[in-house]
Amino acid sequence: MAGFQQSVEATIPALRRYARALTRNSDTADDLVQDTLVRALRSEHLFHGGDVRSWLYTILTNLNRNRLRSLARRPFLMPLEDNDAPDMAGPEAGQRDIERALAGLVEDQRAALLLVVLEGLTYREVAEVQGVPIGTVMSRLARARVQIKSYLDGERPALRRIK
Repeated sequence: MAGFQQSVEATIPALRRYARALTRNSDTADDLVQDTLVRALRSEHLFHGGDVRSWLYTILTNLNRNRLRSLARRPFLMPLEDNDAPDMAGPEAGQRDIERALAGLVEDQRAALLLVVLEGLTYREVAEVQGVPIGTVMSRLARARVQIKSYLDGERPALRRIK
């Protein structure tokens, strides 16, 4: 039991980093990590060995999906931010461009990209975390990379035709 708790505790910094990148809000990320840890410790009996880190990422990912579903039912208000001005220059502008490019990704693509690039998970581990085949992970990553490259190159996003 102590070994399990130590493994969970050792994963907390990585969970916080992933949650902050995923939610883009430190308060929401901290709440998400706390809910993940509570659920993991209560459900220790359901852990049947293996990689604790992947199991915790799975819990966090599922909790975030539930959070997004509940938010989708509420009206969306977009706050105005100081960095919305297009004439930004300097090193901060590049960081904001990357943040905006990440924000423009579909949630599943952003999550897959963050798990691979930020957290260093393998494609197989990401597939387990997201509960999808490895080919789907590869497709999500490829689409995310193309979309980010297009955004950083200044290309306008392609519009979909709705019939």
